[in-house]
Parts: sequence; structure tokens; C-alpha cells
Amino acid sequence: MRKLALSAALGLLSACAQTTTPAQPPQVAASCAAPLKPALELNLYFGRNIEGSGEVSERQWAEFVASEVTPRFPDGLSILNVAGQSRNSANQTLRERTKLLIVVVFDAPAHRAKVQAIVEAYNRRFSQIAVFQVERAVCAGV
Repeated sequence: MRKLALSAALGLLSACAQTTTPAQPPQVAASCAAPLKPALELNLYFGRNIEGSGEVSERQWAEFVASEVTPRFPDGLSILNVAGQSRNSANQTLRERTKLLIVVVFDAPAHRAKVQAIVEAYNRRFSQIAVFQVERAVCAGV
């Protein structure tokens, strides 16, 4: 993903969400009303533009999810199509179709290695430089 900052909806979301650095891991929700449990929501934004060669196709995306994402998060996930937008170093607005992967984990911080492997695989496979990530504490359950 080429320096992807997302549309206005992401701007609102990121204003509320907790972003993380390796030095400051996110905290799961302190207390939740039963039957919900403390968890961590992971949002990964995968830009689909491939510089100089089009975009990641639906077939390529499906193969990536099947080979890299599902084995690491077999209990479930959600994928949405969103419109991505960023500003480059020449102050030009760039737009690209984007996949938003949402996963809720109860094993924080054990998810970190899985997320890193997914990001590295995507960047390598589709010549990307980054995947935008948001993590936030939530209460979740079925």
C-alpha cells in the first residue's frame, strides 16, 4: 500500500482508535459486561494498487486470504471493500481501492507475530511498502 491514509471515515475512526508502536502495546478492555470478554480489534488496510502493474485482483486477494490470513486466524474475520486515499510527497491526492480486514482476538499480544507475517507476505507478494494498521480494545463475544 503506497502511504495509504483512508477516506473521511477512517479519519474519524483513527481519531478514536488506539494506534500502537512496539514500545506501547495496546491494552484489552479492562472490564466487560457478561457474556462479553475483553478483546482486541485489529483493522488492517490493504491498498490494492501495484505501482506500474495495475491492481491486486479479486482472485489474487482471495488466494492471499486463503494462504496467508485464514491459516493464522481460522476462527473468523471480516473483509470489507473501502475507498483509500493518501497524499504523496508532491502533495497530490492518490486514491485506491482497498481491502479492510477486521479480526477480533482474545489472545493479545500473541496475535502480533501472525499480523506481522501477513503484512510481510502482502508487501512481498504485491510489491507494497506498508499496510495501515489500527488496534483498539473492545468487549466481544457470541
